[in-house]
Amino acid sequence: MPALVNYRGDDDYHTGGSLCSKDSARLLSIYSSPCKRQRISDSYSLFLEEEKKPSIEVLPDEILYEILRRLPNGQARSASACVSNRWLTVLSNVRTSEMVHEPSNDVEMVQENDGFLTRCLEGKKATDCRLQSVAVGTSGRGGLGKLSVRGSNKVTKLGFTAIAHGCPSLKVLSLWNVPSIEDESLIEISKECHLLEKLDLSHCPSISNKGISAIAQNCPNLSSLTIESCKNIGNESLQAIARCCLNLQSIIIKDCPNVGDQGVATLLSSLSLVLKKVKLQSINITDFSLAVIGHYGKSITNLSLIGLQTASQKGFWAMGNAKGLQSLTSLTVVSCHGMTDLSLEAIGKGCGFLKQMLIKKCCFVSDKGLTSFTEAAESLECLQLEECNRISQQGIVGALKSNLKSLSIVKCVGVKDFAQETPDLIECGSLRSLTVKGCMGFGNTNLATVGKYCSQLQNLELSGLCGITDSGIFQLLENCQAGLVKVNLSNCLNLTNKVVMDLAKIHGETLKVLNLEGCRRITDESLASIADNCLLLNDLDVSKCCITDRGLHCLSEGVQIGLQILSVSGCPKISNKSAPFLKKLGQTLVGLNIQQCNLISSSVVDSLVENLWRCDILY
Repeated sequence: MPALVNYRGDDDYHTGGSLCSKDSARLLSIYSSPCKRQRISDSYSLFLEEEKKPSIEVLPDEILYEILRRLPNGQARSASACVSNRWLTVLSNVRTSEMVHEPSNDVEMVQENDGFLTRCLEGKKATDCRLQSVAVGTSGRGGLGKLSVRGSNKVTKLGFTAIAHGCPSLKVLSLWNVPSIEDESLIEISKECHLLEKLDLSHCPSISNKGISAIAQNCPNLSSLTIESCKNIGNESLQAIARCCLNLQSIIIKDCPNVGDQGVATLLSSLSLVLKKVKLQSINITDFSLAVIGHYGKSITNLSLIGLQTASQKGFWAMGNAKGLQSLTSLTVVSCHGMTDLSLEAIGKGCGFLKQMLIKKCCFVSDKGLTSFTEAAESLECLQLEECNRISQQGIVGALKSNLKSLSIVKCVGVKDFAQETPDLIECGSLRSLTVKGCMGFGNTNLATVGKYCSQLQNLELSGLCGITDSGIFQLLENCQAGLVKVNLSNCLNLTNKVVMDLAKIHGETLKVLNLEGCRRITDESLASIADNCLLLNDLDVSKCCITDRGLHCLSEGVQIGLQILSVSGCPKISNKSAPFLKKLGQTLVGLNIQQCNLISSSVVDSLVENLWRCDILY
């Protein structure tokens, strides 16, 4: 008995374990709480995980690279890229030229690398991972032709290396506000994307002459270059472009403090036979560069000079007097103190084929210079004057002596409403479009003087002119014999229903576009007159006018057969009662604006949206 009590289960007769084994253990497990499973050691767990891993994951990147570059088509590559980040990274490093394809009649192989696709990545969506995905995904679907990256600091050389390797067909690259991009990214692009034709860099402070020079040396097809607010790009970049990019047709340089005469002069003199569009804004160039433009700009058709504070009258005079801009058809000069009466006249004489001219914020241009310019520029068709405060009615009348087709006067405070002796002019039969906007001194007297010589007007815009009234416009309407097609009288606060009724009766047969936005004295009577007389009207804006449901009822019963755009935004008296009238008008409408019409309920809006399914409704 003592032997049995002291038994420990470790003698020769019981080598298999304790008495409570197997069956007894199962029995005990029923009546007792379950015990925790024995914890496996960490090393053993890692061993099991290693055994469960697919064998391909243990391969080094070099072997995986060789496998993935032999995938049969773009679909297979895209599917493989979704497996893991590692596979995506390896695939994005496979150059298109290194892919091994088996003989196939697949159409996809024929289209590959032709550059059909466009991708734009903005903000948080612009990452290296996304660029890698774009590189892999587009390679088998026509090839990436255009890439735009905007507003991101998360893209680096890794993403652009993938683009370079996978998208040799890239022709257009645009980088806006991407401070993390450095020269290495452009260098990678230049090594592979030799077909690049257009490069647009804006607010990329980390890119310097090194990156631009690499593009110039390796991308001979570059035809368009835009550099804006890139502080580390200077003359060396432009000199490299001049040496290597002999097909460059367009150059835009803005807010680059390190660009000066040396770079601009070299570029323009070297590419004088191909360069067609030049825009120079807020850079440190002097009269020397303007003289070079005037002498070597033989092929330039579009020239913009903006904010050139270090260029004087001498430079602009030399540019025009050199008479080399014989192909120039469009010229824009903004905020340049060197643009004076003398230099403007020289430009008119030296640019024989100039058709469009915009002069803005040039405070030294007066009536004398404007008259001399329009007399000398015999081919001039379109003239725009903005914030030129020395221009008065005399200068405007002098400009009408020419063969202008379009005249625009915006915010010229020198135009005053008082009678002036005007010379007897031959009627300006060529003028088709007249715009006077934001000239606070412009009134009925000015309008009568200008309208007296313009009988062939078709487009008339008188916007924000508080000095004109019904009687002033009536004289102009009577004198227009060709028939007005587009009329904009927005924010002319002193106009009433009479001017609309006169307009509808005199020009209702030709009028197609009418804008009365902000004319607070326009009421339902105007809509009734429009409805009765304007057969061809297709665009009507009566926003912020005193229009009610009755006016829309009259319009819905009108003679117009093709009204496509209607805006009644900000008309507080329009209510739910207008719903049937809007539905009837909606048979032809493609655009309807009922914003800030607070008496129209949401249920009526939903009904309009449902019924007018062809029409875009703003509410």
